[in-house]
Amino acid sequence: MIRPAFIAALAALLPATPSLADTLHAADRKDAIQAREGATPVAAFDILAAHAHRSGRIVTFHMTTAGAAGSVTPEPAGALGGAPVLSYVWPTSLDPAVVGFEAKSGILALAATSHPDFDDTPLFDENRDGDPANDGGDWHSHWVVLTADEGCPEGALGVRNIPEGATPRLPATWPGLPLYIDSPGFTPLFDGPEISVSVGFADETGLPETAYDGVTAALRVNASVHAPLLCVEDVFDVASGDLSLPGRLK
Repeated sequence: MIRPAFIAALAALLPATPSLADTLHAADRKDAIQAREGATPVAAFDILAAHAHRSGRIVTFHMTTAGAAGSVTPEPAGALGGAPVLSYVWPTSLDPAVVGFEAKSGILALAATSHPDFDDTPLFDENRDGDPANDGGDWHSHWVVLTADEGCPEGALGVRNIPEGATPRLPATWPGLPLYIDSPGFTPLFDGPEISVSVGFADETGLPETAYDGVTAALRVNASVHAPLLCVEDVFDVASGDLSLPGRLK
């Protein structure tokens, strides 16, 4: 006979049922960054609202778009050099050190990306076909450190490069690319016009009142596969309009 006390103990290990606050879309949150509709003709990347909230050390970043979030993915280029990347991005005021990068090394941002020409999540098999190296086109998450790079178009932001021979501090799930990029395996979820990614931190230190914003953008791998390796090629929309990070994590 299964004892009631045993059942109760097992139940205590199960994750709690999400509250109504956790299931609300960003556009339905009063403290979300509300954006102007029509900033980009691609509805899947036209931001209506961006928001982030936390429960202890777990933070949920989410974004509401005018169209079906995640419904548009890049057309393959056929090679790593020149490969396109589409992304939903939440820039933050967090120090990159909180997720394992060198301290004060740039702008720490959470990104959900799709790029069918290469796979940068070697520890994960997103499409569950037994090959962890063929699913870059599936939406997946990254922590990236963004910096201004003169080698990027018009001085645009790029993912910070790791110079040859340098050994900076990097997260345990760094995918091996010469970039300040992490592949932590947090799964992006889609609900019609909504994309959300819940991430875990080691502790709550520094999380309260963290500033954030929401961005949709296209990036591209350098055609020569050289530094700068990955640059922002086109910003589709910015929730705040000016990347001022007006959101506050509560």
